[in-house]
Amino acid sequence: MAGFWNAVSACVVLLMLMSVGYFMGVWGWMTSAEKKFISKFIVNIAVPCNCLVGLLNNLDRSSLFQAGGMVLAGVLAVVANLLISALVAVLLRLPRARWGVFVAMAGLSNTIFIGIPVCTQLFGEASMPYIMLYYLGHTTFLQSVGIMLVERAGTKPGGKNGPVKFLKDMFTKPPILAVIGSILLLVLGLRPPEPVMRFANYISGSVSPLALIYCGFIVYEVGLKNLKFLRGLPTMLVMRLLLSPVICLACCSLLGMEGLPLQVFVVESALPVVSQVTVMAGAYGADEEYAATGSCLSILGSFISIPVLMLILG
Repeated sequence: MAGFWNAVSACVVLLMLMSVGYFMGVWGWMTSAEKKFISKFIVNIAVPCNCLVGLLNNLDRSSLFQAGGMVLAGVLAVVANLLISALVAVLLRLPRARWGVFVAMAGLSNTIFIGIPVCTQLFGEASMPYIMLYYLGHTTFLQSVGIMLVERAGTKPGGKNGPVKFLKDMFTKPPILAVIGSILLLVLGLRPPEPVMRFANYISGSVSPLALIYCGFIVYEVGLKNLKFLRGLPTMLVMRLLLSPVICLACCSLLGMEGLPLQVFVVESALPVVSQVTVMAGAYGADEEYAATGSCLSILGSFISIPVLMLILG
């Protein structure tokens, strides 16, 4: 029960932080311009600093041998989730503008904007290396399969998404570069100068509050009164918040994961819809309202499902 009440307490704190973003939107203190700035700051500056601090402070050279197996477990879970989501979308007979959006929403998790604040609230800073390892495998599918699904659901022509562009997009992302750089430092037994680590530590502290303010503003943009259970969304919520962690638990257990890494991976898999799906839906002419509504419903639903999940995990 201690884990359950800890999760309830963590969710209350997260909701309070989200309410800051929501009411800043209500009062006109935050607009799409500030939202864009927060997104760029988090992804390009704060999260890389978070990666550096989290990996170097919580991993060592010996523990890196286990990292490959952990990434593989996360990849297997995401693949299984996407395949099941595609099958369910076929059975639901969703229209083209929603089919790919549904699969991306049900199959992919919000590992950064929700994942970091949730896991650090529940497990502390020791969870950061495992968050980043899950992110490393997960983002591979977000940047390839996720984009392809939403693009095919849209009416606007997309760009050329060949293997060269995919690799360029993957390995020019600051969080990915920070993970790779931190792992290289661990392998070589090196560490940045102390002023650099202190700087990274200060910046990384801004990730959780800013990410939740960002999510709160998204809820404001959609509008609570506009949240409706459109066709397929109840099924998507069951898959995203309930089925996905079961699949991840099975894959991780199969590869021998246990303890904190297992718990972090399961929670990371049970998080709301990745926010990039809504952005991509608007960019490619898919059903943006469907994506935004699903995203908001999953954010609100996760504050019920996460305490229950923690009770089950013990």
